[in-house]
Order: sequence, then C-alpha cells, then structure tokens
Amino acid sequence: MSFIHFIKELNGKRVEGELIKTVFYTILSSAFTYSILAFLYVLSYPHFDSVFAKYKIPFFFVTLSYALLTPAIYQIRAYHELPCMSGMMIGMTTGMLAGFLPGFYVASTNGMFVGGFFGVALGMLIGLLNGKCCGIMGIMEGLMAGFMGGLMGAMTAFMLLNDHLLLASVLVFLISAIISIGLTYLIYKETKETERKRPEGHFFTVLLTVLLTIITAILIVLGPRSVIFS
Repeated sequence: MSFIHFIKELNGKRVEGELIKTVFYTILSSAFTYSILAFLYVLSYPHFDSVFAKYKIPFFFVTLSYALLTPAIYQIRAYHELPCMSGMMIGMTTGMLAGFLPGFYVASTNGMFVGGFFGVALGMLIGLLNGKCCGIMGIMEGLMAGFMGGLMGAMTAFMLLNDHLLLASVLVFLISAIISIGLTYLIYKETKETERKRPEGHFFTVLLTVLLTIITAILIVLGPRSVIFS
C-alpha cells in the first residue's frame, strides 16, 4: 500500500509531486542545450549531419540517464538530512548510477579510459553531494560507489562493442530506471512524516542538466578516443 501512496503523491503537494516536473525539465534542458551546441558546431564544422547520425544514440541515452538522477537529487536537496542507513543507501545508489551510466555510454564512443574516468568523476561527485545528507558514512559510500560504477560501466560497454551493444544500452537503462524508481520510493518512505527543509524551484536541476549535457557532448564529439576508435 505504501507504494500506491507514493504513486498518488506524484500528483500531490509534497516534494514527490515535483518529481515528474523534474524529469521533464531535465529532458527539456538537455534537448535545448543539444540544439544550441549543434548550432554552434554547424558554424564551426561542415559535417554536422554525419556527427549527429553517429552519436545520436549515446546522446539520447545520456539525456535519459541524467533524467533518472535528477529526481533523487531534488528530493535530497529538499529534505536535506536523512537517517544514517538511508543516507548510506542514497550515496551508494546515486554514486553507482551517476558513475555507471555516463561511463557506459561515453566509453561506447570514446573508449574505456575516457568513459571510465568521466564516470568515476561524475559518480564520485554526485555520490558525495547526495551521501552527505547523513554525514561521513554516506559520503564514503557515495565516493566508493562512484569509483566502482564509473569503471564498471565503461568496462561493460567496452567488452560489448562487438556483441549487441545497442541492446545492452537499452537493458542497462531499463535496469537503472527500476533502481532509480526504487530510490525515490525509499526517500519517500523515510521522509513521509517530514516536512521539506529547503524550498526551491527547479533552477538547480536545469543548471546541473545544462552543465552535464555540455560537458558530455563536448567529450563525446571532441574528446580523446581510444586507439580502437581511431
């Protein structure tokens, strides 16, 4: 019954009532940013069509991946503090997802080194920011999960380059989506008797999405590549 209540709260007045908007703003911000970057790229390089055709699938999945991360980030920023065990799970889950997904998709275009350590950097950063809601234990969980998730995501993509990589991309995203939904439900269960402590709109969501989209797009299109992609 608690999960049914959680679904109802997605249209309610609590923090959870803003989560669908958060996903929408993330996708919209990414799409707008890609449009601006594409326009700037056309002004500088003549072969935009071939570049877009080559990287449209990684761009698509990276956008959806960031849309999986922002709802939990929005919840955590709103409630600010959570119990220790929950905070550790939040740090571990967000660190792993933020490391594994970008690491997987960037590695599929640039190679394991670039994808892996981009995933590590992003996973550790998001894991730290979310895990600090319960103190040092959550921070440590976030850092460790980001470190492992980034390298594992890149390694998985690299091993699947010639073995159903597109299908694997879909499956990786779907599994991560289930985990992300479970995380937002966990946060709801831990905070349903708690009032939000930090009222804010979606400015941080939009800003974070734009920054991540710019960095990821530049890395995929213009970043260094493994010898195998040369």
